[in-house]
Amino acid sequence: MIEPDRDAPDRDAPDLAAPDLAAPDLAALNAASAAAAEATLAPLFEGAPRFLARLVAARPFADWGALFEAARRIAHEIPEADQVELVDAHPRLGAPPGTVSALSHHEQGYDRPAANGPADGTDGIDVAAELARLNAAYEARFGFRYCVFVAGRPRAALVPGMAAALTGDREAELFRALDAVVDIAIARREALRAADG
Repeated sequence: MIEPDRDAPDRDAPDLAAPDLAAPDLAALNAASAAAAEATLAPLFEGAPRFLARLVAARPFADWGALFEAARRIAHEIPEADQVELVDAHPRLGAPPGTVSALSHHEQGYDRPAANGPADGTDGIDVAAELARLNAAYEARFGFRYCVFVAGRPRAALVPGMAAALTGDREAELFRALDAVVDIAIARREALRAADG
């Protein structure tokens, strides 16, 4: 896999301040139709439809903390097929920049040329190739994608955790991934709120 040129401008880079990526308004979300509420929350959860339907059905929410508490509870209570759909809605680590959502584009550092350093890690590995290898091994072992809250870390820093996860228990990994999905959604809402000024 070829690592993208970090110095070249990404002409297709999404804009976090675009109108369709505004921070959701909770009062409007509570009052919206189910379809509109699902569409509003979709960017926070990468559009996982069965999960979003359940979350929207849990309205109204008194505050954002209550919404994310409900999201975490629902994520852990839904059938496993729906849990896997929720986790797999998130792109793979190191996915090509043009294939990820606007928020994932930002989280994976494609909008920050210096954020990910050189194509190889500090120990000389080709990070893109190693992530591709680890993604394939993880999905073959567990049956769902590796999902982690990147939190601005360069991809090279994520390789050891992903490699260690391959030795984990499937149930524990799914639990961890579901928590990561909600943690990512919380961070996305904060990022959108900050972008709104």
